[in-house]
Amino acid sequence: MVTLSDVRDRVRQDLSDTASQRWPDDQLERHIAHALGELSLAIPREQAATIATTAGSRDIAIGEFEGMLEVEAVEYPVGEFPPAYAGFSVWGSTLALHLDTAPDGSGARVHYTAAHTLDEEDSTLPEHLVDILVTGASAYAALELASATTGTLNLDPEASEHYAAWARARLTAFRQLLHTYGRKNRVRSRRLYVPA
Repeated sequence: MVTLSDVRDRVRQDLSDTASQRWPDDQLERHIAHALGELSLAIPREQAATIATTAGSRDIAIGEFEGMLEVEAVEYPVGEFPPAYAGFSVWGSTLALHLDTAPDGSGARVHYTAAHTLDEEDSTLPEHLVDILVTGASAYAALELASATTGTLNLDPEASEHYAAWARARLTAFRQLLHTYGRKNRVRSRRLYVPA
């Protein structure tokens, strides 16, 4: 399993900064977090959890779902084949089921997307997304350096422009990868319903 240290080392390799001379760890971690946030929005984790309903109430509290980005579907009742998907709406941390009859207290299965996590012990990133993350983080780090070196005395007067051009190319590649592999480009079946 990849960790934050692994990603930071790979970003340093891409930036040719293996001796840690230009970027302190905390700066690289800020760029990694920035790229991870964008990656999570485009290619989030797909999660599902069964949560108990309250008898007589159509509202379900979903605030406990860590890193939740969006509710995709709700099965109620659970365990039917084909699955019985219920209409729903979300406001804040409350999910309202659009059912003719209020639930009886049995469970509802909530399918949702969540942000990826990455720290020194663990990560939710599959290996095939790590290179995409490294591409984005190195682009943001290079943009920062290009901005910091603008107007400073440098042995190479065009160093700032070189960093900026390299960073823009990496950022373009990062955004293209997010677009190519992102969920928005997949065909998904959805069922429309009339909101209450």
